[in-house]
Amino acid sequence: MKGRQPTVTILMADDDEDDSMLIREAITVSQLPIDLYAVSNGEELMDYLYHRGQYADTSLAPRPGLILLDLNMPKKDGLEVLKEIKTNPELRPIPVIVLTTSKAEENIYHTYSLGANSYIVKPMTFSALVELMKTLGKYWFETVELPLAVAGGRNEQKPNQSSAH
Repeated sequence: MKGRQPTVTILMADDDEDDSMLIREAITVSQLPIDLYAVSNGEELMDYLYHRGQYADTSLAPRPGLILLDLNMPKKDGLEVLKEIKTNPELRPIPVIVLTTSKAEENIYHTYSLGANSYIVKPMTFSALVELMKTLGKYWFETVELPLAVAGGRNEQKPNQSSAH
């Protein structure tokens, strides 16, 4: 895409406030055209996707073009959420990137068997996290072709402008 890039909605599910803040900052620094929405547990993630409770207003919870999913969360963990997303025909097309601290082989295998699109171990440095966000943005929103319904949440916004919700 040359010129004006549409803004893409990313939904991040992570219960670690420090990790969430660092990911928000990395997206801002990377100057990607992204609206980032964040939830802190698996139940809240599913409420967002199904527009339940505080997410009933779809203008406050637009359909994500990508989900960043931590595995270790309270109430409903990442594996349970991933299984629910990938068995629902309406949600299945949304790419899910597992972004976690776990390097456990069984987690890697299990997430791919449930339909995860990628499994990434969280980088140890902020600069590496910024590079990761740039790479994810370029790959998922400039390189690959996604169904229009998945790319939902694209808004007209100036390029290189990120916002967090």
